[in-house]
Amino acid sequence: MDIRTDWTKIRNHFRRSFGTSLHYSISSVDKDNNPTTTPIGSLFLNNDQTGFYFERYPSNLPKNSKHNKNICVLAVNSSKWLWLKSLYKNKFSDYPAIKLYGTLGEKRQATENELRALKRRMRKTRQLQGHKYLWSNMDTVRDIFFTNAELINLGKMTKHL
Repeated sequence: MDIRTDWTKIRNHFRRSFGTSLHYSISSVDKDNNPTTTPIGSLFLNNDQTGFYFERYPSNLPKNSKHNKNICVLAVNSSKWLWLKSLYKNKFSDYPAIKLYGTLGEKRQATENELRALKRRMRKTRQLQGHKYLWSNMDTVRDIFFTNAELINLGKMTKHL
């Protein structure tokens, strides 16, 4: 999968994946070369093979970026319908998962557009008690620069994709 020519497909997959699991998994490596994975619900992909996430709760990603800025983001479409249909037909009609490789940028203040994007994503929960606790005071983001994309290979079930 080519990250430049397939970027629209990648972004669509990430959007659908978020809709089924409400997070992405971002893996990084600590100073002792141990891998660690962080669930992130505030990752957004831009139009140009970059993205950003709001950095209020993650603790390992900021620490690890001081030693190694390389990351891998996994987006799995966990739609039961996609998986059941694919298991029945013995093939997937769409990518079940994509990994993006990249590097973390510096932490910075969120722009008004980024804050609007977060507000739009979280609007369905605004009447719930935990909404204000979780999503208020989200004002800093970290940029991500993506370099490669990889489809998850599930043998003959994904060979045709």
